[in-house]
Amino acid sequence: MDQVIERQRATVAEHIAAENRHDWTGVINTFVQDDRAHYDVVPLSAVFPGIDGVRGFYQSIAVALPDLRIDVKSEYDVPGCSIREVIIRGTHQGEFAGVPASGNPIRIEMAAFYTFDDRTGRLISERIYYDQATVFGQMQGKMTSAVA
Repeated sequence: MDQVIERQRATVAEHIAAENRHDWTGVINTFVQDDRAHYDVVPLSAVFPGIDGVRGFYQSIAVALPDLRIDVKSEYDVPGCSIREVIIRGTHQGEFAGVPASGNPIRIEMAAFYTFDDRTGRLISERIYYDQATVFGQMQGKMTSAVA
């Protein structure tokens, strides 16, 4: 069981490191490369199915927050699932979920759940939870992002 957890932890670390480098090909390569892959944005009730859907999600993030930075605050792992509590920071420089670019700083506290293919150790899914009202408020300049 320890080997399974270590393999999951290594995959998630590789995934987040690639996100922080803005190496979107590297991020996509942490997923299984078939229709089982998916990205779920729970606050938007949006699922991006298949590896092409995952790729499309990350393309939208690269446009919306081109200076994205992820800091891991806590880690939890059980066989088949890893959870990371993170803080995402960036500047809203492109459209996201219908909100046009504002140039405002964004800070998102988020929980990300990762599921894995047992055979390869690659991601099947990432499912994220965060407060969308706060994010939209920051994008629209109606509230400031907290500093932490």
